[in-house]
Amino acid sequence: MDGLTQSHTGRSGFPPAYLDRVGSSFTDFLAVTAPDLLPGRRPLPTVNAGDLTPHGTTIVAVTYAGGVLMGGDRRATMGNLISSRDIEKVYPADSWSVIGIAGAAGIAIEMVRLYQVELEHYEKIEGLTLSLDGKANRLAQMIRGNLGAALQGLAVVPLFAGFDLDAAEGATPGRIFSYDVTGGNYEERGYAAVGSGSLFAKNSLKKTWRSGLDAGAATRTVVEALYDAADDDSATGGPDPVRRLYPIVYRVDAEGAVRLTDAEVADVADAIIGERAAADRENVDRGA
Repeated sequence: MDGLTQSHTGRSGFPPAYLDRVGSSFTDFLAVTAPDLLPGRRPLPTVNAGDLTPHGTTIVAVTYAGGVLMGGDRRATMGNLISSRDIEKVYPADSWSVIGIAGAAGIAIEMVRLYQVELEHYEKIEGLTLSLDGKANRLAQMIRGNLGAALQGLAVVPLFAGFDLDAAEGATPGRIFSYDVTGGNYEERGYAAVGSGSLFAKNSLKKTWRSGLDAGAATRTVVEALYDAADDDSATGGPDPVRRLYPIVYRVDAEGAVRLTDAEVADVADAIIGERAAADRENVDRGA
């Protein structure tokens, strides 16, 4: 074993950090062993790079009687161009929570993967699942670590939601958390949206969401909000029956996080499209 190897390894040939640290945060562990792998530790561009990288757009989430639903459109843009028509922006964070990404797509996806490992690492070290509030706070710390890149146009602003295993009896088990680029963490009531089409999505949610929705009605509310956002925001992709591309929708309830099948989402989206088309034809006929 050469001198370099000897100076960087300890018992069993592993570096000391792998054996001596007992913390439950994988991000803190990575900051010691390989800080260059953290998104916020990389060299920053000297110019605003916002228009040079693909960006994810609109994510919406709503609570319902049994938990929470989150959905996202499939479009990513790069400046005035569509860089991808079928990107996935909603992911399971763990068995009881989901995360949707808006902002610089590459950094956002990397952050999601790191966050998934962070939660899994905590569970392995501590032997229990982190509380929903704890998960929300851990994500806030990661977003705060990306502030330097955000100031150069590479912002990541996720939406986080989950089923609260510790919810008091009678309380709504589904909870939603939104963030700003500084890592500010805000719990939302009932519904929330982020991304370029969030203004239009929220206007739709105000009209269609109500407390106590069942899962079917809540799914329609999510898909309809994304449809309305796509109708007014060019960066948000609407349902695409030709390419069979529909929003990604996750449901989180007492059974855990489950992705709705493409067929389930397509049925809802196609029904909305049919109703809107019929209404438009009726309005045109009246005008004539």
